Amino acid sequence: MKFLWLRIYLALVAVLLVFALGLAALVHRQWNAEREQAQRALDDRLEAMAELLAPSLPAPDAPPAEMQRALHRWGQQLRAPLALEAADGTRLATSARFERREAVGAAEAPYVYGLSDGRRLLVLRPLRPGWRPGDAPESGAGRDGASGRPPLPPYLLGTGVPALIVLGLMLFGAVAVAAWPVARQLTRRLETLKGGVERFGQGHLAQRVPEEGRDEVAQLAASFNAAAARIEQLVLSHRSLLANASHELRSPLARLRMALALRDEARSPQLDAEVQRNLQELDGLIDEVLLASRLEAGAQPLAQVSVDLVGLCAELAAQHGVELGEMPAQAFAQADERLLRRALRNLLENALRYGRDGQRLELHEAPLCWHLRVLDHGPGVPEALRTRIFEPFFRLPGHAEMAGGVGLGLALVKQIAEAHGGRVSVSSREPQAEGGSVFELSLPR
Repeated sequence: MKFLWLRIYLALVAVLLVFALGLAALVHRQWNAEREQAQRALDDRLEAMAELLAPSLPAPDAPPAEMQRALHRWGQQLRAPLALEAADGTRLATSARFERREAVGAAEAPYVYGLSDGRRLLVLRPLRPGWRPGDAPESGAGRDGASGRPPLPPYLLGTGVPALIVLGLMLFGAVAVAAWPVARQLTRRLETLKGGVERFGQGHLAQRVPEEGRDEVAQLAASFNAAAARIEQLVLSHRSLLANASHELRSPLARLRMALALRDEARSPQLDAEVQRNLQELDGLIDEVLLASRLEAGAQPLAQVSVDLVGLCAELAAQHGVELGEMPAQAFAQADERLLRRALRNLLENALRYGRDGQRLELHEAPLCWHLRVLDHGPGVPEALRTRIFEPFFRLPGHAEMAGGVGLGLALVKQIAEAHGGRVSVSSREPQAEGGSVFELSLPR
């Protein structure tokens, strides 16, 4: 079927129908069992009544008037419709109740008890509640073998199969009608989710779907919204990265073009150095853009090994001519050594580029992590910009392009830290009178 809501609704109705049929079969089976049980109980009572009554009846050769008085008396005492017949079926005597039942047509199929002298004692069964003249009375089986349908059990008296069928159909219809809005409400939310996914696929990255309820459909909507938000963030980040990268590439390319033009006119070591410097800047920029893109997309696998942080800090501090500060005796962390080296190198180069003399690299131990700190005596970072400084291609106001860097170094440090489950932050160096900043890279132990 084309429509899911119709399939769900028909499935609910089919299950309900099977349940109703099974219930009806069980009720019918129980009904017949209790009818038979009620019949046996009634027959036992009537047989006991007839056995107690038989010795008190007049002899077969007694006058009919005597027989009539005896049946009349016992009929009043037992409150039962009684009749006495000869062996050939001739009616010998009847009680008043029996006569009234015969008068209204309710004296069919009596319980028959055969006496030892050949006569038969007839006892009419009780009428079911609500019986009216013209209704067929319930029939039964007597001791002489006459057969008939057993009576209904007491709690089903006054009902029948047609009434139960009508009641079952009414219940089925009510549940079927009530299931319609449930099925439509469920599939309507799925249709809304489908429309949201289609609009998102058409390029509307800000498209979200409502998260209604706490069921699986709501969880699916929440998962879609989370995925859509992540995809939107990645796409916007890549767009920004591409736009900024294209802008940053223009400067070294323009300088390289000019240097090559001057080199054609008069070659000199200064021009060769300028060309080489611009080529290195382009290579570094392209490398940083690609690495930032892979980290942002989660496509950069981490080759985690046990890294000797003390040795790494000592090596990088010696390479960059930075003072090595406080260090523990030994420190190891599970990390990608190449990426961690890149992050520390970016922090040191940033400190050397914008800070004055006195840069220092320290390593501090905490209960759950290692703190790598790079201290400088630069102009510092305003508190309002301490978060933005880690955004791609962001540079503090007043930092010219010729100072070096394009604003990707600290962004890469943040991405590398987060990829390892850590973080990076910047604060003012103490005492503040001396100026400078402290960039802290935290890694889990």
